[in-house]
Amino acid sequence: MPEAVLDLVIVGGPVLITVYVVAAVLFVYLLGREASVGWALTALIVLIVGAMIGGALLWAAVNALDLFGGPVADAAWLWVPGASAACLLAVWNLWRSRWWRKLIALLSIPVFVVTAVLGINASYGIDRTLGDLLGVSTAKPLDIRDPAVDPAPADPAEPLYSTWVAPEGMPSKGETGTPEPAVPNTVSGFAARPAELYLPPAALVENPPRLPLVIMMMGQPGTPDATFIAETLDGFAAENGGLAPIALVIDQLGVPSHDPLCLDTDRGKVETYVMQDVLPWARLHLNVLQGAKFTTVAGYSNGGGCAAYFGAKYPEAFGNILAISPTEYAGVEHRSETLREVFRGDQAAYDAVKPENIMAAKAPYPDTTAIYAVGEHDRAYIPGTQRLADAATAAGMTTTFFEVPGGDHGSKTLLGGLDEGFEVLYPRLGLAAPPPAEEPADAPADAPAVE
Repeated sequence: MPEAVLDLVIVGGPVLITVYVVAAVLFVYLLGREASVGWALTALIVLIVGAMIGGALLWAAVNALDLFGGPVADAAWLWVPGASAACLLAVWNLWRSRWWRKLIALLSIPVFVVTAVLGINASYGIDRTLGDLLGVSTAKPLDIRDPAVDPAPADPAEPLYSTWVAPEGMPSKGETGTPEPAVPNTVSGFAARPAELYLPPAALVENPPRLPLVIMMMGQPGTPDATFIAETLDGFAAENGGLAPIALVIDQLGVPSHDPLCLDTDRGKVETYVMQDVLPWARLHLNVLQGAKFTTVAGYSNGGGCAAYFGAKYPEAFGNILAISPTEYAGVEHRSETLREVFRGDQAAYDAVKPENIMAAKAPYPDTTAIYAVGEHDRAYIPGTQRLADAATAAGMTTTFFEVPGGDHGSKTLLGGLDEGFEVLYPRLGLAAPPPAEEPADAPADAPAVE
């Protein structure tokens, strides 16, 4: 498929509008088969029955078969019954009609299905292009600007914002692409899809400073797409002299429909991949600061659960956690199946990999900053995210819990969580001055002196 087609934006704009218009025209044509009361009643019954069939199938897929690994967006409960109703109307148009109406009815069915898929996808806003939706990356290779220093120098004592002067000619935005050479899987053997790398403006100058590192994971299904974090960090870089972390977005799934749980199991050695392949490679080959304080593990949805897990288990590696709409623990959406198939019924072994239990066992965390963000309308994820934040606070982490205004389980929450997360992290990472301390309120004039 041509790259220009794969790069078509499908979450808004002319492509999505065109699909909607075509589907609407076809629906009106099929609905207007006859101008009679009998046909109007027949069409109404067909649409109601079709909607009921679609709703029942979606309910079974979500609740009985757990095909999506958890709840779906509210929009799905409109699009699926709507598309099902329109498809049944098309089928009804095949009987006692002329050949051209039969042909249009047959062609309408895939159009209605595609329209529903694109509508649901647009409600999430995560897969922005056709390539994203199909899991086909069009990212260009990106020179990682390997510092070629082994071992890396010690991290500076002074925060970077206080010593950095942006040179003339520095790009206004960063670059994204697949790192060359690629991230290896030598130790784990995990068949990860190619990672994507974001290099901020300060990393693109002739003598770039070492910058903080973010290792991020996206949701399931999903791709290692650096678009969202690049958009966020470009905004922060514009306000801070080009300074931003270097972000490496990796694949923790291997296959979009497959969930290896970010653990070492029969499904794949993801934990080994992250800790023994990705992290050592990034610290050696990317121009990054080395300490845990400057290293953030981040993620969204499935990837957010992974971030919560790795940050809890490896505070010596990751001093910062940014978990956006995280799954509370591995396999929480299908816990019985996970217990049976992955842990062979060993409840103690399963409990041992839950971030809340890990944090309780490893507490205190003297130097970990954790941000847990979730959409204010994301009913399925708010309780688990709140429990993770509470557990982090109890374990001694410096914790922020943030509900993204108006957000559900989609791109608005992802971008809002990234904004809030880096607002908190920038001073800690040395990329911005800390906010001024709040002055204590003046005591009333007649208040007694304290000796």
